[in-house]
Amino acid sequence: MFLLTWAACGNARTDNGVSQGPSEDSAREISKVYMYREITPENLVRIYEALEREATGNVAVKLSTGEPGGNNFLQPALIKDLVQKVKGTIVECNTAYGGGRSNTATHLKAAEDHGFTAIAKVDIMDADGETRLPVEGGRHIDYDIVGSHYTDYDFTVVLSHFKGHAMAGFGGAIKNISIGIASANGKRWIHSGGTSTENWGNPTQEEFLETMAEAAKAVADHCGENILYISVVNNLSVDCDCDSSPADPEMGDIGILASLDPVALDKACTDLVRSSEDHGKIHLIERIDSRKGMHTLDYAEQIGLGSQQYELVRLD
Repeated sequence: MFLLTWAACGNARTDNGVSQGPSEDSAREISKVYMYREITPENLVRIYEALEREATGNVAVKLSTGEPGGNNFLQPALIKDLVQKVKGTIVECNTAYGGGRSNTATHLKAAEDHGFTAIAKVDIMDADGETRLPVEGGRHIDYDIVGSHYTDYDFTVVLSHFKGHAMAGFGGAIKNISIGIASANGKRWIHSGGTSTENWGNPTQEEFLETMAEAAKAVADHCGENILYISVVNNLSVDCDCDSSPADPEMGDIGILASLDPVALDKACTDLVRSSEDHGKIHLIERIDSRKGMHTLDYAEQIGLGSQQYELVRLD
């Protein structure tokens, strides 16, 4: 179940929403997900502040710098105020599929060409190797393989562009901290279901999605309370920002959402897509469901990464 809350001028109104996610008998904690419908730099900062968890120390801002050729990634002009407010370093890891971001030099060039180096320092975290983070409670992997620089950071702001994905169905907070923080070898480790760092193996779709959730839990457990999640639901292509020729978006933008719970945040984003009156949503829903994308959230909840029950707090 989720609740809808509208907050304005110091007052809030809460209405019961429709049944969603796991049954009420599960008695799981209901997470808060905040939302602004208007996507602006100012609202990106405001929604960060609404979470009431200050990013301190050496702050990593994890986002996708976008594959050369694509243009749906979060624009530097949109995120600049937030990144600079938290004194963040934009962090990425090299890709495992070739292309324009498969090595540090070309990845930094892509980040520069897309305008990210003009607003903040950019760190390709596996430029000097990789390290392992333990996975607790998983059944596919005992450890996640991440860029070695990641452990230099004290706090992580997970700044995701929510959209479709050719393999995972959708990309949001969970994908951003699993495949996104994984080194190139770590990406192969996740895609193969924990069987190889040399190739993508031949796991079932469920095994791949479950391994992705396990890797995300390794990052969340490593961070403890020193992490927060913000997703911008715009440029809703069925394809990822890792695609050099993504399909054009066929539905309108939805807004900015944020939470301290990545499962609740991804669930809220998918719920808003499904409940949209935009007829173009059918393409994105088909992409999510044909790849069994919601299984990621079911399994992530099962292993304790977060909850699919949430309260949606509208801030505008």
